[in-house]
Amino acid sequence: MGVFIVAVLGLLWGSFTNVLIARVPQGMKWANDTSRCPRCGADIKWYDNVPLVSYVVLRGRCRSCKERISLRYPLVEALVAALWVAVYLMWGVSVTSLVFAYLAVISVALVFIDLDVRRLPFSIVLPSYGVVAVLLAIALLLGEGGTWWMPLAGMGVLGGFYGLLWVVYPAGMGLGDVVAAGLLGLAAGFLGWPVLAVAAIAGPLLGGIVVAVGLLSGRLGRKTAVPYGPMLITGAWIGFLAGGTISNAYLGMLGVV
Repeated sequence: MGVFIVAVLGLLWGSFTNVLIARVPQGMKWANDTSRCPRCGADIKWYDNVPLVSYVVLRGRCRSCKERISLRYPLVEALVAALWVAVYLMWGVSVTSLVFAYLAVISVALVFIDLDVRRLPFSIVLPSYGVVAVLLAIALLLGEGGTWWMPLAGMGVLGGFYGLLWVVYPAGMGLGDVVAAGLLGLAAGFLGWPVLAVAAIAGPLLGGIVVAVGLLSGRLGRKTAVPYGPMLITGAWIGFLAGGTISNAYLGMLGVV
């Protein structure tokens, strides 16, 4: 029952994530405006805005103009719900779960915005520092997590690493990536060094794989601009959810543990 409730809540917040993806890059209102079809501008009724269900009932088309609704909308809803369930299974009912449930919404929004417009908006990332910092402080006061300075160390390590890359090669790394890396490092550091290490390594590894596959398949050229945000964020989530397991397995292979 707990998983079901979390999944439903995740779907609802996934619907909100779609609003962020569609409106934040355009500088549009997102807090108190009604949902509209992006093609015909018709207001979307509440019964046509039920996550996943409405897409199936409407067969992926707008009720008013009959134009196709992007498959991305239910995909985003399902992805946020899946991350919320994973977070709940990892940390149960806790402040730590609130931290990563919030980051799930922000992360999915940033991934799709970066794919669309090739940037990670500061209007999402910068306020998230305050939200995550407050929640982490509460979690630490309640005895969740490790020492108080680990989130700061994580922010410094991950943000500093990408900041250095940005200084050395600004054409290949956006400042938005640097700022987002610091936010993700804040959360990864809270979970400990093994998680931080995997989160730091997984992003560049994924980036290298994506570029290599793209070049070999001919889908990417040597001068093709590839948004790095999705790899950075995906790598961080691999660390969040499986960093401890991966780190222990790797150290076990080396005979350290």
